[in-house]
Amino acid sequence: MQIQPECIPCILTMSITAIRKLGIEDGAARELYGKILDIPSLRGRSWNITSPEVLEGVMRLMVDATGKEDPFREVKALQNRRIMEIVPFLKKILNEALDPLHTAVKLAILGNTIDLMMGDRPTDIENSITERLKDPISETAYHTFRRRLNACSSLVYLGDNAGEIVFDRLLMETIRERHDMDMVFVVRSVPTLNDATVNEAQSVGIQEMATVIENGIDGPCPGTVLHRCSQEVRERIRAADMIISKGGGNFDALEEEKGDVRDKITFMLLSKCGPYCNYFGVNLHQPILAHLGVHRRDNVSSLSLSPTLMHS
Repeated sequence: MQIQPECIPCILTMSITAIRKLGIEDGAARELYGKILDIPSLRGRSWNITSPEVLEGVMRLMVDATGKEDPFREVKALQNRRIMEIVPFLKKILNEALDPLHTAVKLAILGNTIDLMMGDRPTDIENSITERLKDPISETAYHTFRRRLNACSSLVYLGDNAGEIVFDRLLMETIRERHDMDMVFVVRSVPTLNDATVNEAQSVGIQEMATVIENGIDGPCPGTVLHRCSQEVRERIRAADMIISKGGGNFDALEEEKGDVRDKITFMLLSKCGPYCNYFGVNLHQPILAHLGVHRRDNVSSLSLSPTLMHS
């Protein structure tokens, strides 16, 4: 999905938040923000680009300003630690679920809101998850997911953020308990924002569930731009029976793909912004389980549709 007008203030707000997290002093922060404002797409001068590609330019400026290849390394480590602390709580939810796979899918999607649920205490995160598990996902989309999984012998799982990947591990573990398949987990090659690299994936034991490989993209791009990925990743994606894509960055990049690859992808994300709400026909902050090769309205729960969208 190429950027929309709403993406510009969203990216600028994210940039300010990130700059503050990095603790850059005010003068340097103003200089950095000024350079970010000079990016053509953030001035409405270039629309033929996705948000991950715009954010790649923002990230390059942050790396230059801090002199650190991975400015958010400590942030990512904290996110992983916080979620690892509640793994017993998450496993209890799964063990008590009538359909553990269904619940693991919902948890994996809710993991996409890790930035929003991060509190000072594990109980803050637990309370957020308990409340958000009440949000429905499309049963039609879930049945499609389960049917594809039953026929799958090769799965490629495209990871997103640190912390969130703990939820991904639980979903992969739940899948492995029911299906024997080759599983690959793809992470960023170059650190970008709080997205997971091999370092973060290994720190939470993803390698125990799947083969962990880097995407091969030669820049801090927070999305899977397929033509920029390594030959190994492109071949694995083309050969896979099924692809799970986590988060908005991967969705924005892969929604632009055409052909068989697009039809094999199951997208898991939250409707964090207006363009996603419009695209999927949902309200803000709703869980989305989506297969773009089927009718779009089959990807979302009718309970999450706003009245205006239901009658459009």
